[in-house]
Amino acid sequence: QVQLVESGGGLVQSGGSLRLSCATSGFTFDTYDMSWYRQAPGKPRELVATIAYTGGRTNYADSVKGRFTISRDNAKATTYLQMNSLKPEDTAVYYCSGSAFNEILYWGQGTQVTVSS
Repeated sequence: QVQLVESGGGLVQSGGSLRLSCATSGFTFDTYDMSWYRQAPGKPRELVATIAYTGGRTNYADSVKGRFTISRDNAKATTYLQMNSLKPEDTAVYYCSGSAFNEILYWGQGTQVTVSS
């Protein structure tokens, strides 16, 4: 059974930091690109960051470049999102996903991040 379980969300003040984790099981983690998406109320889900299955390539949305860092630990089958200098506009539900051959195959259940001003 495939599972992606996000954790680490919460309430933080503007300028603060959070580290999200996505622990996975049930699929061959080290052959999947992993991504973080987010969805704010009334807005479509947007891609935040992606890391290749090797960990050697990362991509970020312009809105988070320089503030967020995606990483992965293939031995632990876990991906992370370090979020610094958080802004109120970062408030959203954050989801991790696993992709292969440019197709998203798996989603987590999401974790809420709320940034107060």
